[in-house]
Amino acid sequence: MKLTRTPLFVASMLATTLALSGCETKSAAASESKEPSAVDTVATAPAAAAPANPNAPAPDPKTIPANKIATAAEILARPQVPILCYHQVRDWKPKDSKNAKDYIVPVAQFRDQMKMLADSGYHTILPDQLYAYLTTGAPLPSKPVMLTFDDTDLDQFTVAKPELDKYGFKGVFFIMTVSLGRPRYMSKAQVKELSDQGHVIGSHTWDHHNVKKYQGEDWVTQIEKPTKTLEEITGKKINYFAYPFGLWNPEAIPELKKRGFVSAFVLAEKRDQQDPLFTIRRIIASGYWSPRTLHNSMKNSF
Repeated sequence: MKLTRTPLFVASMLATTLALSGCETKSAAASESKEPSAVDTVATAPAAAAPANPNAPAPDPKTIPANKIATAAEILARPQVPILCYHQVRDWKPKDSKNAKDYIVPVAQFRDQMKMLADSGYHTILPDQLYAYLTTGAPLPSKPVMLTFDDTDLDQFTVAKPELDKYGFKGVFFIMTVSLGRPRYMSKAQVKELSDQGHVIGSHTWDHHNVKKYQGEDWVTQIEKPTKTLEEITGKKINYFAYPFGLWNPEAIPELKKRGFVSAFVLAEKRDQQDPLFTIRRIIASGYWSPRTLHNSMKNSF
């Protein structure tokens, strides 16, 4: 792949991304701050004025009439769904730093985490289901959880996907297109296979540059072109976006809306009070966490 230099492109950023694939600037093992509206346990979504079957296919988010979409206050009042963010799924190496290990979940640890979720009765949901729940109160399966994977790492396909398949889980893969086909990263064919098998593909920029620094044509280079690439690969509309490093600013939200996104995902920060759909919270699943610690973190963070 030939890389062209953009006003934002910095070689050291790409090198850091390819080496670590970390989307957070602080340790995932640190305690998460809880919003005033958060609850310790996630209940099944209320079913009022919604289809009775929580397992029914979610509607295309763009087919939901604007006058049926809840207000920001109503969205913020709904119990949050636990959303986990994974990066690399591989065994630690001697050169991995202490901080890097937050973003690298050893293979056996990942398998144990997935088994815990299955044994505990969790059901994976996808972004269209979450969007319908947040905007209309549509019901969700009991004990919903969303599994997300950032940065296109190959081990997400070769290691994580077989574990998801084992339990019938589906995930959301936020793709950084600069790395497609590079060593240790997924190919276009693998991204399409994920999409064809019912996983969701989301946009994660071209080269993982901080959204807060975008100016002018950066929105085309970092958002429009990569999203079009993903739509060509999958044959599907790309509706969801994850901010690199979890960093965002209010100026980014109208830019994402203008480009057709219906919601976007941050990390452990508080949601925006005006646009909670574009600041949906996730927590990084740390490589240090046992299944019990992961479960406790899900309960305490959401």
